[in-house]
Amino acid sequence: MKPMIRTLAFAAVTGIAVLGTTACSVARNQQSVGSYVDDAGITTAVKAKMAEDKSVSATSISVETLNGTVQLSGFAKSDAEKARAGEIARTTKNVREVRNSIVVRP
Repeated sequence: MKPMIRTLAFAAVTGIAVLGTTACSVARNQQSVGSYVDDAGITTAVKAKMAEDKSVSATSISVETLNGTVQLSGFAKSDAEKARAGEIARTTKNVREVRNSIVVRP
């Protein structure tokens, strides 16, 4: 009986924590919980594709997503790297728009 209660308590605390962290953007009328989760998935997918691509330094580029719009920022070593990062983001599923604010710095 005690393991069951402990499991239920853990699940309740975890659920409250997840809802609490997503509530900030929802409370500011920026997006719904569902779109927040979708945006997090898009960000993760873009970062994963960048990590796989040897021509892009995934650690130097920041990816943020809001309502399907991906914002890229950070630094690239060349125009080709900046363009490739934008292409990776554009070809990721569910991306509506890409704002490429990456600065090229040799």
